[in-house]
Amino acid sequence: MSHGHSHGHQHGPHDHAHGGHTDGGSLPPALDTSVPDEELTPSQLSRRSMLRRTGLLGAGLAAGSVLAGAGQAAAHSSGGQAGHGGSHPGGLLWLAGDHHIHTQYSSDAKYRVIDHVRQANAHGLDWMVITDHGSEQHAKIGVEKVNPDIVAARAKVSDTLVFQGLEWNIPAAEHGTVFVHPGRNEVAVLKEFENSFDGSVKGASASTPANEALAISGLNFLADQVRRRKVQDVLFLANHPARKGIDSPHEIRAWRDAQPGIAVGMEGAPGHQAGGLPAPQGAGSGRGIYDNSPSADSFPGYPLESYRTWGGFDWMTSTVGGLWDSLLAEGKPWWITANSDSHNVYADNSVRGPNGDFNANGKYDDPVYGGALNLTDTDFWPGQYSRTHVGSAGFSYAAVMDGIRAGRVWVDHGGLISGLDARLGDGSRSVTLGGVLHVRRGSKVDLVVTVALAGGPNWSQFVPKLARVDVIQGQVTGTARDKDTLAAPNTKVVKSFEVDKSTGTVRLTYSLGRVDKPVYVRLRGTDGNRTAVGVNGASVDPVGPAMDVIGDADPWKDLWFYSNPMWVLPA
Repeated sequence: MSHGHSHGHQHGPHDHAHGGHTDGGSLPPALDTSVPDEELTPSQLSRRSMLRRTGLLGAGLAAGSVLAGAGQAAAHSSGGQAGHGGSHPGGLLWLAGDHHIHTQYSSDAKYRVIDHVRQANAHGLDWMVITDHGSEQHAKIGVEKVNPDIVAARAKVSDTLVFQGLEWNIPAAEHGTVFVHPGRNEVAVLKEFENSFDGSVKGASASTPANEALAISGLNFLADQVRRRKVQDVLFLANHPARKGIDSPHEIRAWRDAQPGIAVGMEGAPGHQAGGLPAPQGAGSGRGIYDNSPSADSFPGYPLESYRTWGGFDWMTSTVGGLWDSLLAEGKPWWITANSDSHNVYADNSVRGPNGDFNANGKYDDPVYGGALNLTDTDFWPGQYSRTHVGSAGFSYAAVMDGIRAGRVWVDHGGLISGLDARLGDGSRSVTLGGVLHVRRGSKVDLVVTVALAGGPNWSQFVPKLARVDVIQGQVTGTARDKDTLAAPNTKVVKSFEVDKSTGTVRLTYSLGRVDKPVYVRLRGTDGNRTAVGVNGASVDPVGPAMDVIGDADPWKDLWFYSNPMWVLPA
């Protein structure tokens, strides 16, 4: 089994961002509880007040610690310092972020970089990735033009880390986020990658073996850039993987197996969550714009229900014993995230700048505000609804990337909870999310979960109420012979905890008993508003998410959180 903590490539010396936040790991004043309120600027105080109101300052931000056994992941960290923000010595910072955001440099979007960065900051995000679409215009013009805007935003909003990336048109497959550690070669590497390996630029979208091989070549190219120290680090995450049915199971496995230190996961929940709001007050589409049917390039083994979201989450993630679990049952780290995919924000009143020529300029003119509310738009601002929480060894670009690679990640919608601390241990040692617990065969293992409940109203102006937490457990059965396997028949919900309080914290304990075979566990929680028997039946998932209805799927009325897994390996 691969433990998922080795990078698969070597980091070069730190290559600091130009004109903005460097990678020293110092905590921004708004997050540093040792700095009194009266010493903050008005904008810093406003951000701290928001974080307090939503429960993200204190328990939510710095809950948990680097545990024995998980320390290996922290030891690999190429930047950042532990122990900030009032956490325990060696503690983790849980930094909220979004890795999928579009600006005026995408042909179907409109906002400036600074608009998204300010909104992300105001909605409590600590890190974000600008991911304009790979295209001929972007490869030729946009990837260079957007960089000064990103560098300027890093300087103007220093307490939000702003990565440059792009949304890769994966040859033979869907889209994916590719992003790099800031540095002097961030533009050059992204530009060469896009021109050489983007499916749209290269005319390589069809599901053919040659195009699948081109995707692997692209990942190998990225690994080579790190090995040659062109960039300090790079990550790839598959976006909206089940939306069109064209990310086949064997492709996902091939990406992960080719470069496990770079290809680390997928969107567990897509963006575009406002798409399901009923007309005429909404787009009347599907959550995530998951309203598709199979095409000639779709994998034939996917059922029709895979083309819909379930409680706002992708079918690959939401199905207990499904495709995600089939990877975890192989012992393959493959992490999930959530994000906004923000292009055009619901109920915003802006339009693209008039008379712009995107094809000539690689961007739209700056948006103009003051028109009618855009009630048919499908997106939220970064951090407004979806959040990816990363257990980071410090406040730095490198530490966030290391946290994602190590799988120290949980995700939530609508501010359902404000913090999650999960530990799997045998009494003498324990690991947190993404970790591997090595024990003697027959050792008693317990899962201890502390949930910080919502500490204040979300953007929709209500305080979410967590109704239930589920523990999902599966056996590790080894590498699948069939690379298109999309089921894990030994995975099921093993325990459900009803939550009977609305404030403070909840502590839950589940005993795995005496473990003599390799297993993994992961967590899921819900507000309980919409549930159904899972795809694989009541014996596997008695009360899971319900399939979202196209045209009638208010995202605020169906909130979930998911964690990444932890493994136990007896010997």
